[in-house]
Amino acid sequence: MNFSVFSSNKPVHLLLGLVLITLAQGCASSRPFNLPDGAVDRGSTLGSAPLNKGDVIQEGLASWYGPNFNGRPTANGETFDMDGISAAHKTLPFNTMVRVENLDNGRTIDVRINDRGPYVGDRIIDLSKGAAEAIQMIGPGTARVRLILLDNGDAPVRPAAIKDELFTIQLAAFESRDEAMAKAKTVRGATVERRVSNGRVIYRVFYGAYKSRDRAESILAQLERRGYSGYVRQYQN
Repeated sequence: MNFSVFSSNKPVHLLLGLVLITLAQGCASSRPFNLPDGAVDRGSTLGSAPLNKGDVIQEGLASWYGPNFNGRPTANGETFDMDGISAAHKTLPFNTMVRVENLDNGRTIDVRINDRGPYVGDRIIDLSKGAAEAIQMIGPGTARVRLILLDNGDAPVRPAAIKDELFTIQLAAFESRDEAMAKAKTVRGATVERRVSNGRVIYRVFYGAYKSRDRAESILAQLERRGYSGYVRQYQN
């Protein structure tokens, strides 16, 4: 049974347990679409050993956000509560639990990643107003922080995947692994990944990984000209 419609406004969020399954080169289609040159090798990019509880994820500049986003959907589909305790990060898996240590005053706050950002300069995390208040950074607006892993969320935290956003093309999603594998065999170079959302196992068929959304959109256009359907999404989501 095909589990999802191929539409960018219907992503499945709250993902757990990423497992890559690299497919053989055999193909069910008489005219398979080959993985183009320039694609990122997702296996080497995301295949590094995951961090453990207590490991430092990053050090850098934190900011906070509030009124302009309060009540609006976060990237994982929740409703943003600026007075709650949460955070946005560009690449950490949703639901990752992180300890944020303010290096300017030693205060800490434990937050859950449920949103994407910040996209200003080299800031590494955007805290909800409530979280920012807890470490006394409302006035300054930014603070030097250290991020420490407390618990994995929807996927293990891998150092090689933290810094850069990757974009991929999702071709399909199924509840059946066999159906997902069959679909993937029609596009040479596609991969099937097992993920869990709210206790439900989902097998997603992904194609390629790219360092820019524009590049992924360009490859999607090539796929569509060959009769394939899909949509571009951030790989870490």
